[in-house]
Formats: sequence, C-alpha cells, structure tokens
Amino acid sequence: MLEHSCRKSADLPYSIYLKRIYEPAAPEDGYRILVDRLWPRGITKQQAAIDEWMKELAPSPGLRQWFGHIPERFAAFSDSYIRELEEDPARGRLAAKIAELALAQDVTLIYAAKDPIHNHAQVLYKWLLSRQ
Repeated sequence: MLEHSCRKSADLPYSIYLKRIYEPAAPEDGYRILVDRLWPRGITKQQAAIDEWMKELAPSPGLRQWFGHIPERFAAFSDSYIRELEEDPARGRLAAKIAELALAQDVTLIYAAKDPIHNHAQVLYKWLLSRQ
C-alpha cells in the first residue's frame, strides 16, 4: 500500500494529504481534490477517482510558464503563488471549503507534477495548513 506523501501535524484539527495522481486511489485518501489547471496526461476520469477538480487553485498560466519546474526558481515561484492565493477571494473560499471538508474526513490534494518537492501542490498544502 502506498502511503500519503504528507501527513497532518498532530496539533491540527484536520487531515490534508498530498498524492500524485499516478499513484492508485485508495480508501484512506478520503475526499480527492485535483488541484491542477490541466487534466493529467494518460489518466482517465475513472482512474483519477477524484471527487472534485479545483483547477482555480492552480497557479496562473504565466507564473506556471515562468517557473517551468526549474528548482532554482522554486522559492520565487512559491512567494508569487502564495500572493496569488491570498489576493483572490475565490481561492480563499475554496481553501475554506477544503478546511471544512477536512474537519469531517481526510482530504487528499491530487497533483500530476513529476517533482514531488518543487511543485505548486506543496506550496498550496503548506498555505492551507498555515491558514489554521
């Protein structure tokens, strides 16, 4: 069985996890939310087994293109992405929805990036946890 890539902190009231979409869906994933702007290549909707697609939480196309998954740009990308998240009220509402869902059940943020460390889902995950 594959383990979730991130576990909640013991002092947080909810459980949010991260997982690549190419890993098989599992019951312990709970509510699965795809957080990519584009649908991942080679994955059917049935394989993805997502409950919701929150593509509005993904970084803007311009920011994504600038970053280009170049690790040296990750810190600047993270800062810019957090600004995007914090300045958009619609994203704030989605973050609140995720927190509310996670009070009742586990929530797993699903992403497709190959790099498990230098990707927007990691930034989003940490931002969501910082809002509590």
